Amino acid sequence: MDQNELRLLESGCVQEEPPECMAACPIHVDVRAFIANVSQEKWEEAWKILRKAMPFPGIIGRICDAPCKEHCKRKEAGQAIEIGMLERACVKTQSPKQRIYPLPKKDKSIAVVGSKLSGLTAAWDLSRKGYKVTVFESGSQLGGDLLSIKEEILPHNVVREELDILFSLGVAAELDSSVNDENFLEDLARRFDAIYLGPDYRNVPSGLKDLKGVFSRGFLQYDPKSPVWQAAEGRWAATSIDRFLQKVSLTSGREKEGPFTTRLYTNIDYVPYVPAIKPLNQASGYTTQEAIQEAGRCLNCECLECVKACSYLEKFDSYPRKYVREIYNNANIVAGRHPANKLINSCSLCGLCEAVCPEGFAMQSLCLKARRDMVQKGKMPPSAHEFALLDMQFSNSDQFAMALHEPTYESSAYIFFPGCQLCASSPGEVKSVYAHLRKTMTGGVGLMLGCCSAPAFWAGEEQLFEEQFSMWQRKWADLGRPQVILACSTCYNIFKTYLHEAPIISLWSILDETGLPHDFTSLKDAVPLALHDPCTTRYESHLQTNVRNLLQKMGQPFVDLTAKSEYAECCGFGGLMQNANPDLAKTVINRLAGRSSADYVTYCSVCRDNLAGAGKRTVHILDLIFLKDGESDPAARKRPGWSQRQENRLRLKNDLLNELWATDRGERIDHAGPVLNISSEVWQVLEDRRILVTDLEEVIHHAEISGHKFYNPDSGHFKASLKLYNTTFWVEYIPSDGGFTIYNAYSHRMEVSGKEGQ
Repeated sequence: MDQNELRLLESGCVQEEPPECMAACPIHVDVRAFIANVSQEKWEEAWKILRKAMPFPGIIGRICDAPCKEHCKRKEAGQAIEIGMLERACVKTQSPKQRIYPLPKKDKSIAVVGSKLSGLTAAWDLSRKGYKVTVFESGSQLGGDLLSIKEEILPHNVVREELDILFSLGVAAELDSSVNDENFLEDLARRFDAIYLGPDYRNVPSGLKDLKGVFSRGFLQYDPKSPVWQAAEGRWAATSIDRFLQKVSLTSGREKEGPFTTRLYTNIDYVPYVPAIKPLNQASGYTTQEAIQEAGRCLNCECLECVKACSYLEKFDSYPRKYVREIYNNANIVAGRHPANKLINSCSLCGLCEAVCPEGFAMQSLCLKARRDMVQKGKMPPSAHEFALLDMQFSNSDQFAMALHEPTYESSAYIFFPGCQLCASSPGEVKSVYAHLRKTMTGGVGLMLGCCSAPAFWAGEEQLFEEQFSMWQRKWADLGRPQVILACSTCYNIFKTYLHEAPIISLWSILDETGLPHDFTSLKDAVPLALHDPCTTRYESHLQTNVRNLLQKMGQPFVDLTAKSEYAECCGFGGLMQNANPDLAKTVINRLAGRSSADYVTYCSVCRDNLAGAGKRTVHILDLIFLKDGESDPAARKRPGWSQRQENRLRLKNDLLNELWATDRGERIDHAGPVLNISSEVWQVLEDRRILVTDLEEVIHHAEISGHKFYNPDSGHFKASLKLYNTTFWVEYIPSDGGFTIYNAYSHRMEVSGKEGQ
């Protein structure tokens, strides 16, 4: 990622765009921060914010006409914030001490003609830049019509105090000047390096353009009656004069001077209607307490739509614009710690952020690109994805993978590919579905077992993905390239994207079109279930419709979750989040489980299992379609553990081969390993640490054969270790009951690198 790409990506996130009130303010007061401080009674901080953008805040803060109010988002759910009255309430409080640090003095002098707010602001800004400024006023005192404003609104002593600050910067004033003399302007042009003619100067000669360094009005939409617009006009002039004297472009980079349109999006769909606070005394304005109440109505406008929708983005306590920078910096670290690795590898790659973002920012694309970059540079830590990749390779090995025509058929019009996780979760339902397809579909329905290689894709392992996916593709081609029936929406997305030549169809479309296997009068009085759409169906509305049709045909009442269809949430499995950040994955699934108090129904086996693992009663739609005899409560089915998931796949292949394709082609599962006694507490440890029973068996077998083990006389336990692939496993055990009792196990998924001999 180069700097240009970085800037482009950063610009896709609008969180740092200014709120509409600030963008609409001619001098860009940070209204949002100002109001936030008022709401918290932080009057000094509120003062400082006004001073930062507002020249003469004691004056303008009392008479500001607040054009920003018309753009306040609050008026869409109540009434706009009374910003002008809040400014007046603030500047009536004690002002904090102010120290002004002008830039070093410059050798250029500037004349400002007129002392209304426009001229005074120009003088203020230019003097702070180090220029020698003289204000010419035709009257006997500075301030123009400011001193004609009623005392109760703008006390004269406030005007004098603010002007004293101007004089402290070295600004000079020539009062009673003959500004209307015909030679006045030419005389100034000889004496000064630049001249600003305030909007109150009316004797502008026709040859003004021939005089070098003379500046007048700049804003086309300038409102001469508006105090804040007068200040903006003076500020525009000061910037132009400074650029003129510095001999740089007068126009470059000034698109956002004055009001502009912001890209910031603020969702007010659920904001309650709240009217403005009315001051008890309209003439004197808000009391401090009334101002605090009114400021409390502010929406504190921001976007954060993706952060509000995604536990992952919320977890890292920032938003995409900053994440882009973190990922960019992470990629440029040659040696040492890479702090953004966790951020990059924790994303579920589900695309919810892109769906909710008003600008379509795709955090998942950025994270996937970063993962691929890490893999290519050899910087991907093995601990991030190794367990899932090994499980994928198991699914695509001879232990599970197979591709056969339907028994007695020599060709296939269709191939049923259930995917690895449905087989791991519900092997019995895979059998039931396959039997139904053979009964209802003509032309032969073959069967393929294996994995679509999504884990390699998610891990950024492009070469491994290509190898594994090509292996599947060759087997499919050997079967005659039949139409592929898919039960998994992740498989559907992978095939749709990377196997264009394969005609694919969802199992849900098949069942919706051909009919259900039996009568469903048993669901006549069923309670409503909450329907969860898998995140991988986000843009597959036809699949979502098929499932809803099936539920209706079964007579199963259901309600949609609020996070549905295009805004469906991930269960924590996608993108290998469960492997890279198990704690975050638990947060994600618990959030999903809390969306409704009703039992759930879904059509993704991993979603079902993860919800069940979080204690949420959930059924897979196949649990309802192929309800097993004697199973009255499929929602109570527990999530099978990691070891059980592999065992289920092994047994499914074995059973299918023996039951459908002649017994002599089957391979009975032979457990050569020792008998392991494992308590429920230790089972949970194994699950959390992603340690399989087969891993334990190998460690113990090696320890018992080689004698490489430790003995703890205090506990009477043995401890042994063995490195398998990139992981070192440790097991604490004792021999017992013809096998071994396991007390603890842990693993280190990392490699230690260094110079030889160190």
